[in-house]
Amino acid sequence: MYSLPEGYEEIRSRAREFALREFTEEVSRRYDESEEYPDEIRRKVFSAGFLDMADPWKVLIAMEEFCRVDPGLGLSAIASMFGSEILMLFGSDEQKERYLAPVLRGEKISGFAVTEPSAGSDVAGIKSTMERTPDGDYVLNGEKMFITNGTVADHYYLLARTSPPESSDKRHHGLSLAIIERRWPGVSPTKLRGKLGMRSTDTAEIKFENVRVPKENLVGEEGKGFYYVMTFFNISRIYVAAQAVGVAQGMLDLYLDYVLSSPSPPSEGAQFVLAEGATKVEAARLMTYRAASLIFQFNPDPALTSMAKYYAAEVANELAQKIMGIIGEDGLRGRLEKLYRDAKITEIWEGTSEIEKLVIYRQLSRRRSS
Repeated sequence: MYSLPEGYEEIRSRAREFALREFTEEVSRRYDESEEYPDEIRRKVFSAGFLDMADPWKVLIAMEEFCRVDPGLGLSAIASMFGSEILMLFGSDEQKERYLAPVLRGEKISGFAVTEPSAGSDVAGIKSTMERTPDGDYVLNGEKMFITNGTVADHYYLLARTSPPESSDKRHHGLSLAIIERRWPGVSPTKLRGKLGMRSTDTAEIKFENVRVPKENLVGEEGKGFYYVMTFFNISRIYVAAQAVGVAQGMLDLYLDYVLSSPSPPSEGAQFVLAEGATKVEAARLMTYRAASLIFQFNPDPALTSMAKYYAAEVANELAQKIMGIIGEDGLRGRLEKLYRDAKITEIWEGTSEIEKLVIYRQLSRRRSS
């Protein structure tokens, strides 16, 4: 599938209208400067019906169109369900009822806690531990870094080591996933301020000191956490690809407005920048939709997902650099400057571009040898 299913262009139009109406320059500037979490925006997005996990195409299109106008505000709303796929795929009925259902209704917020100060892209290198107690529960100790929704989430889906690895080449063994409530004793989140971009998203460092974790909060099987996380990344990366497509399209929108508002006809060079940029954005969009169609049919292609995320992020940042360089001082304030800053993170989170290339290579090698 290379295009949207029937009926979704109407959803795109509604998402575009919503973003232009709600993400005004005044609102964008206020949340960007204050770095406060836009809970009011999140509630409006839920009320408008865009956050429907039963319809992932709707969420993907909303991500793209929201990020076309303001990536920080758009992501803050959509990422309020961050990690929900973990429980949808691997959680127990009791966990889904207690933790997942309120998030999907917009009543609570979830977070996904994997990254650590010494383990970002290297998920198997995390040092946080969950040790068994005599009664079968766990005690969590460790530290997480750059956690989205860290100070506003009601709970996190957290990866920690429950047993030592069997050998250096099996470090991904012995990792488990658990649901941790933010208000439990020993959980201490600290908001990170002064980020390059996405300042209206909530990002935190979280310390866990002797946190008691009930055994019923273990997600799936003990020791299978790494595989659950990798499955989740193969889903979440497609939303980052859509985010990057939206940022790139937003940059093109602003550049086209700039060119057409000039009193003189656009130069050949300006025409080329627009033509080349539009071609690359469309290629990134089509690759993203194709990868998404496979994921939404429960038949993901990890190589294609990584291609979409890597390429869309590359296009967004290439356009950001090129268009800002052309417009110069006139672009140093307002939406263009903000999109320029917001673009960079798409090359980093949910797997850096380098990690995506490694995934692509490994998948290609595996297919050749099979």
